[in-house]
Amino acid sequence: MTGSDNVSNPWQKPQGETEAERVQDQVARQAGIGDHREAAPGTGGSPMTEQILVVNQKAKIIELANEYEVFDQDGNRIGAVAETNQSPIKQAARFVTSLDKFMTHTYEIRDADGKCLLTLTRPRKFGKSKFVVGGADGNEIGTVRQNNMFGKIRFALDAGGQSVGTLNAENWRAWDFNIKDSNGDEVARITKTFGGLAKAVFTTADNYVVEIKAPIQDPLRSLVVAAALCVDTALKQDSRGLN
Repeated sequence: MTGSDNVSNPWQKPQGETEAERVQDQVARQAGIGDHREAAPGTGGSPMTEQILVVNQKAKIIELANEYEVFDQDGNRIGAVAETNQSPIKQAARFVTSLDKFMTHTYEIRDADGKCLLTLTRPRKFGKSKFVVGGADGNEIGTVRQNNMFGKIRFALDAGGQSVGTLNAENWRAWDFNIKDSNGDEVARITKTFGGLAKAVFTTADNYVVEIKAPIQDPLRSLVVAAALCVDTALKQDSRGLN
């Protein structure tokens, strides 16, 4: 046995893992979060209350609509993100061209029972991405707006015409992000994790761990939760064909 045989590959999922164990591995080993974070008493079990969120895209060989599952740090499914209003024309455009990036897309963040918590709308885009974040009632909460297209990608988090925070890539690959409030204090992190080399090669799935470092209030809380989807969707659409 050589020395290299003892080195753990952080991209490789251990054999025989359950779904819960896989999520726990993402949190502890890949995202490096060692301590257990409890939600406030009586508020757990929702993407809007947990301090650790694991957002895993459903693996598909051909991606016609973005779908994500949301777990807590223990591997319990607590919600989902689903793209809505996907007409056959939009699905065809996504399959054979990159023209779907010029169409309006809508998403819902739902709890484990399927109840809508947040809505996301990405208007048709010509250049930088922008997402409008709304409540379940349809009223606008704020926006996640891309500031630049080259180098380390940055997004502005705005609400009521005011800046409430920023989302900042920490490297040019845009795998890891920090989220800062309007005072420049880090309030959350988004860490890309990997589901194994085969999944990375043969599917379009992307997985993220969202660590909210302290209780934060709306509108920033909603924008932080929404950002876990917005970043992945915006950057993948930018990388597909026409730019």
